[in-house]
Amino acid sequence: MAAGAVIHTFTVQLADVDRGVYDELALRVARHPSETDAFMMTRVLAYCLEYEEGIAFSEGISATDEPALVVRDLTGRVTAWIEVGAPDAARLHYGSKLADRTTVYTHRDPQKLLAAWAGKTIHRADAITLHSFDPGFVDAAAAAVQRRNTATLSVTEGQVYFDLNGVSLTTEIHQHTLAA
Repeated sequence: MAAGAVIHTFTVQLADVDRGVYDELALRVARHPSETDAFMMTRVLAYCLEYEEGIAFSEGISATDEPALVVRDLTGRVTAWIEVGAPDAARLHYGSKLADRTTVYTHRDPQKLLAAWAGKTIHRADAITLHSFDPGFVDAAAAAVQRRNTATLSVTEGQVYFDLNGVSLTTEIHQHTLAA
C-alpha cells in the first residue's frame, strides 16, 4: 500500500513590512510522499511571502493544471499563478496566459532554471519574476520542520527574518527576470 500525505501544521506570525501585511496564519500543509521537505518549505515560504486575500494551496502534485499556489478573486478568476520549484516553460506559458501575475519561488539554483527557460515560448516572460533564497536557507528551514510548527516571518527591505521552532534564519529574497 502506498503511503499517504503527511500533514504538517504551521502557526505563522507574519510581518511583511515591505507590503504592509501583518497577520497570524494557521496553515495545514500536506506533504506528498514524493515531495521533499525543501520543496514543502518553499511552498510555505511562498504562501507567506505572497499572502493576500484569496490565496490557497492547490491539490499539490496531483493537480497538473494548477500551480503550487493560486490566488483567486471573489468571482473565482485566477489573479496570481505562483509556481514552486522548477516548473517547465509550458506551465509558465499557460499560467501567464491565465493569470494577471505569474511568479516562481525556487529552492534550486536560479541560474539553471533561467538557462532551461531561455529561448522557450513563455507568454509575457518579461513580467514573470523568479524568486530565490540564499544558498542553504531553505535546507536549514526544512531541517527544522516538525509535524506541528510555530514560526515568525518578518520581511523588511527584501530581507527575510525567519524563526521556525526556535531556529533563527535570515535570507535575502533574490529576484530574477526571465527576459534578458
